[in-house]
Amino acid sequence: MAPDPAAEPATDAPAQTVRRTEPPSRTELWPPAGLRVVSGDLELRHLDEDLLFQLAAIGGEGIHDEGFMPFAFPWSRGSAVEVGRSILAYQWGAASRIAPASWAIELAVVRDGEVLGVQALTASDFAVTRTAETGSWLGRRHQGAGVGTLARLMILELLFTGFGAQTATTSAWEDNGPSNGVTRKLGYRPNGTATLAREGKPAVDVRYRLDRADWEARGEALRPEVTLHGVGPVREMLGID
Repeated sequence: MAPDPAAEPATDAPAQTVRRTEPPSRTELWPPAGLRVVSGDLELRHLDEDLLFQLAAIGGEGIHDEGFMPFAFPWSRGSAVEVGRSILAYQWGAASRIAPASWAIELAVVRDGEVLGVQALTASDFAVTRTAETGSWLGRRHQGAGVGTLARLMILELLFTGFGAQTATTSAWEDNGPSNGVTRKLGYRPNGTATLAREGKPAVDVRYRLDRADWEARGEALRPEVTLHGVGPVREMLGID
């Protein structure tokens, strides 16, 4: 006996597509656009176009003494226009390469609407290693006032609490006293050295690591109130969850 078609569920009916009535939001399309880290009047924010051009301008005003180079590649030398263009090109490239296998989260350091510099996290295979590198720079006129220390604490809070890291790494040239001082004050441990080329001459790069146990054991003076916003969608984009 042939089966009764009425008793069988239909299997060849076309699937129904649910259409959205509104286009996806900016943060749905690009989750880092909604990422914010706040502590008092200082904020780390996604480098949208306006903030990015402000960052390029502050970098063009100067970052360090003419006779010193804190970076491995001397992009900070040149006219205000040349330095600004280097900043724009790097940031556009970094934003275009965010993927679970390798990413750089670059955030503007902002106070009262003014961009002071940038704070960054970079990682490869983070979902496996749970390790990321911190890096930063501030415009020269904003240095020496504690902004760098607080901004580093804020990005570490994002890394350890927001992203669930186990280790943070960083490095600085041996003769970069301010950078090394901040790193040691925050509890990083020495993690070896390397001799690298810096503007055609050998220079010692000092490496550090900060494990979760040391981060969680830090003193009260290194525990500012920090609020994280927009972390969940970024975790999903980076393949952390």
